[in-house]
Amino acid sequence: MVSLYPLGGLFGALLAGPLAIRLGRKKSLLVNNTLVVAAAVLFGFSRRAGSFEMIMLGRLLIGISAGVGMNIQPMYLGESAPKELRGAVAMTSAIFTALGIMIGQVVGLRELLGGPQAWPLLLASCLVPGVFQLTSLPLLPESPRYLLIDRGDAETCLVALQRLRGTADVAAELAELEEERAACQGLRARRLWELFQDGALRRQVTSLVVLGSAMELCGNDSMYAYSSSVFLEAGVPQEKVHYAIIGTGCCELFTAFVGCVAIERVGRRVLLIGGYCLMTFWGSVFTVALCLQSSLSWMPYLAMSCIFAFILSFGIGPGFWKENAKGPLLPHLGQGRGKAGRRVVAGSPLFLLLLPAGVTGILAMELFDQTARPAAYMVCGALMWTMLFLVGLGFPFILKGLSHFFYVPFLIVCVCGALYTGFFLPETKGKTFLEISKELHRLNFPRRNQGPAWRGPEIVRSTEL
Repeated sequence: MVSLYPLGGLFGALLAGPLAIRLGRKKSLLVNNTLVVAAAVLFGFSRRAGSFEMIMLGRLLIGISAGVGMNIQPMYLGESAPKELRGAVAMTSAIFTALGIMIGQVVGLRELLGGPQAWPLLLASCLVPGVFQLTSLPLLPESPRYLLIDRGDAETCLVALQRLRGTADVAAELAELEEERAACQGLRARRLWELFQDGALRRQVTSLVVLGSAMELCGNDSMYAYSSSVFLEAGVPQEKVHYAIIGTGCCELFTAFVGCVAIERVGRRVLLIGGYCLMTFWGSVFTVALCLQSSLSWMPYLAMSCIFAFILSFGIGPGFWKENAKGPLLPHLGQGRGKAGRRVVAGSPLFLLLLPAGVTGILAMELFDQTARPAAYMVCGALMWTMLFLVGLGFPFILKGLSHFFYVPFLIVCVCGALYTGFFLPETKGKTFLEISKELHRLNFPRRNQGPAWRGPEIVRSTEL
């Protein structure tokens, strides 16, 4: 049943591109929320109906909704925002996601909705944001870029721009959109496989694959998976571990605010490089603390501090959206013991869903033009959901085989992520989509930029015979 969620997410990620092209960004999100409402109804009545299959179907629908939403939402926000605030606006989704995670951790306590009697209400609580978006989103305009470039509706685009900016003077931004439209004139929306065939998109696709994989393989989910046992080793009573995990949700919310404020000041590259470097440092300290915790009494406290520091570093840099795939759905799993006698609590998030938030989440939006953006999000989403599934399957074997050194492979990924960002990822802060496309074209074809541009065959006109 747990695997139905990432399976639905993978299907939703592949569905998001065609939906965004045919229905638009806004209508796609509205259609997507009908899946949330349907899943909430299935969850809410599953216990009364005595149907385990209703929970399974609801889990699949929620996965599809997550796969669609995680692709189209940042696309809609990024295309609607001015270039000076594009990153900050895209990061607001991370703030509300972190807030939702923290609220979910709180209401999921046994004292509230996490008990054996109230869990259908906990699962059905997704109805609240679904209905809220269904009723509020129709009041907002469609993405101006989609209206002008994809649909060719200049009049509606102008109205949308004026509503979004709160002023009638949008001539400069409209001219920028017209220039971007001219660059895409005569081009149709790219298909997924065409991204890998076009040499002009080589660096964009490589950056998307490398940094998207790095976000999934950097070890944030393993840090969460080990957090419960570390809290127990540090002396936190077992019945209080869930309260300590709520502290990780508070860390995520804090980093969301920090990232939203900092992204337009320091840029994307600084946040990514700094985040991966800090994760490497705290992951190394965490490994040392695990190795020495049996000989030094204060090492478990250091390991617990490293967990919070690592989460802060991950949230500021690559991203941090997550959701526990266990919780009240699997209360019967009980407890087990890891290697060296360390307990692994059933409620600990051994299988986490990391969605592209933070800086990594806006790469597909900024590195690709209007014709390639939906397909880029399909690649990004499919890659991350697949990586998620593989990490969830492989982590128990890594933990069993490497014991205290289980984090070393993730450290290597963090170092590679920082190096790739430093050497190959261009800065996109404050640039228009057209400026970003021109810079990436220059990087993809460096030899063509060493001399004057070729303007075609020279025609010699003369009256001499």
